[in-house]
Amino acid sequence: EIKYTQIFINNEFVNSVSGKTFPTINPATGEKICDVQEAEKADVDKAVAAARAAFQLGSPWRVMDASQRGRLLWKLAELIQRDAVYLASLETLDNGKPFLYSYIGSALGVSNTLQYFAGWCDKITGKTIPVDGPYFTYTRHEPVGVCGAIIPWNFPINMFMWKVAPALATGCTVVLKPAEQTPLTALYLAALIREAGFPPGVVNVLPGFGPTCGAHIVEHMDVDKVAFTGSTEVGKIIQAAAGKSNVKRVSLELGGKSPLIVFTDADLDVAVEQAHQSLFFNQGQVCCAGTRTF
Repeated sequence: EIKYTQIFINNEFVNSVSGKTFPTINPATGEKICDVQEAEKADVDKAVAAARAAFQLGSPWRVMDASQRGRLLWKLAELIQRDAVYLASLETLDNGKPFLYSYIGSALGVSNTLQYFAGWCDKITGKTIPVDGPYFTYTRHEPVGVCGAIIPWNFPINMFMWKVAPALATGCTVVLKPAEQTPLTALYLAALIREAGFPPGVVNVLPGFGPTCGAHIVEHMDVDKVAFTGSTEVGKIIQAAAGKSNVKRVSLELGGKSPLIVFTDADLDVAVEQAHQSLFFNQGQVCCAGTRTF
C-alpha cells in the first residue's frame, strides 16, 4: 500500500499548485507504481516560506531546548525502527535494490544515524577566548537557517537522513527534493517526522524534477544553504546558481573516482573480495565506490 503521494509542506500533505503529477516506476518490472504530485516553483516558494516561518525567532522550533530537539530525533529513530519493514519494502519497490540492503543498510541504518545526531543536539558549543584587555570574548554557534537539500536515487532513505538529521540537530529547517525516480520513502519519512512531533515547517518535502523544482530551491533568495549529492555536472550548476543568487553556502558530494590501494603485505584473498565489494556493491551506484584499484 502506497500511503503518501502528495507534497509535504508545513506538516501537511497537499496537492501541487499546478495539479501536475508524474509517475514513479518499479525498476524491476518497468510498471508504474503510482502517480506523485509534482512540485514546481510555486510549491518551492510555499515550502521555503513555511521553513522560514518555522525558523523565525520566537517560533516553537527556535525556542525549543536543544535537549528536546535531541528527544525528537530519538523519537523519529524509534518510529523508523517500528516501521522498518514497511520502509524497506517501499524502498525496494521504488528503487529496486534487494530487500536485505533496504532493511539493514537503509531503514535500520538511518535509525542509528538519527540517534547519533540526537546526542549532538545539546553538545554544540562555542568558546571563550582570553584576549588582551578588559574584555569578555566568546564565540557562539548558531543555525544557518533554511537549508535546501537535493538527494539522489541510489540510497533514498540514507540520503534523506544524512541531509536532514544534522540540519535538525543544529536547529535549522529543511526544504528537501528527493530524486524524481524515488520519491516514495521520502514522503513516508515526512509523515514520521510529523508523527514524532516536529513543529510545522521544520521539514518540507517536494517531489519533482531538477530544472523545475531543484533549480528553484538553489536559486531561492530565502534559502541560506543548499546541500546536494549527485553528478559533478549538476554540482557545478548548483554552485554557480548559489553564487548568482544570495551567495548561499553549498555542500556538494559529487560523483568521483575513489581509489582502493592494496599494499604488498595485504592478504590477497581479502583484498580481492574487498576490491570487488567496493566497486560493485549496490551495482556500483555508490558515491564513494572504489573504482580505481592500485
